[in-house]
Order: sequence, then structure tokens, then C-alpha cells
Amino acid sequence: MDNQNITTRRIAVYPGSFDPITNGHLDIARRAARLFDMLIIAVYANPRKALLFSLEERLSLCRAVVKSSDLPNVRVESFTGLTVDYVSSLGGQAIVRGLRSPNDFEGEFQMGLMNHRLAPAIETVCLFTNQEHLFVSSSRLKEVASLGGDASGMLPSVVVEALHQKFTQ
Repeated sequence: MDNQNITTRRIAVYPGSFDPITNGHLDIARRAARLFDMLIIAVYANPRKALLFSLEERLSLCRAVVKSSDLPNVRVESFTGLTVDYVSSLGGQAIVRGLRSPNDFEGEFQMGLMNHRLAPAIETVCLFTNQEHLFVSSSRLKEVASLGGDASGMLPSVVVEALHQKFTQ
């Protein structure tokens, strides 16, 4: 079989609220981008939790971070509804998730099983966070920023600036 005749593209979706995108998210995206031909960072349009940034702001921040990170096979989109339906609509094969702790594993395990039940052809691929991002979460970093703490080094610089603007208004 001649590998040059294979034209199937491996598409993965990395879904989340990304409120805001962190260096931990970016690390998972970089690593997943090496595994797939196309990675789509899929910003969930209407999650069931209170958000600091609007959908448009979250998309803009994610796009700025991707652009500045030289990830040519990564694009950013928004979606609503079931993740597996969105992945299917793209012809995708996988959902990428990041794991920081055993607590993350339990929730991701249950979600992965449900997604497999709904769409058996779509795989869930979990990547372990790098050690420097174990304690990093969007909600924790928003709290640090809201109290005037320094979240640089844990967030892309464009996100640090956006948080500063949010909390000084």
C-alpha cells in the first residue's frame, strides 16, 4: 500500500469553555496538534456556568493565542449542543481532553463513556498535563487576577492583559 495515496485527514476536537484559555490548555493543544492533521479548539457557546468572558471574547483570545503560538494545523471555532454531534459534523475522529488530577479522571471517564455510547466511532483521547500546569485552572487564575495577583507565567500574555482590563473596569 502506498502511503502517499492516503488522503484521510485525522481531525480532533479539543472542547471547552476556555474562560479564559491558560498555558495548560495551550500545552494540551500543542501536544494534540502533533498527533492529528487538524485540531479544532472548540469553544462551547453556552455552557451552564457563569462566565467572565463573552463568547466573542473567548474566541478572540483563543485565536490570538493560537496565532502567536505557530500552530498551523489548529483552528478555533465555537459550537453548541453535544460535542459528539459537533465532531461528527466535521468528520472528526477524536475528542481531546486534558487530565490534571484523579478528580479530573473520574469526570472525564464518565463523559468519555457517554460519548462512546452516543457515537462509538469517535474516540476520546486524554492527555496528562505537564507538571508545571498541575495546579492551573481558569477559575483559580480568574480569582488570582481579581484579587490583584500576578497570573503571568500561567496565562498567555494576551489573556493576562484581558483579565487586567476586566478587573480594572
